[in-house]
Amino acid sequence: MGMTDIKQQIFQELASLDETVSKLRSAAVAAGKQTDLEVAILTQQVKNLREKNAGAVDMIDRSLELLKKLK
Repeated sequence: MGMTDIKQQIFQELASLDETVSKLRSAAVAAGKQTDLEVAILTQQVKNLREKNAGAVDMIDRSLELLKKLK
């Protein structure tokens, strides 16, 4: 995988995370009116978002290490 591919993948991951965060923020505004089941679903979505974010951070860290080696 080339550097351009890695950068593109990172930007796609970050864009996806940004979109998910926006959706979750909108859902959180209405969360006070939600049922327990809906709150549980939102909680799971937040957990999934955190896991994706950790994956994106890991990918960025690995890319930075690769860039340092290429210098």
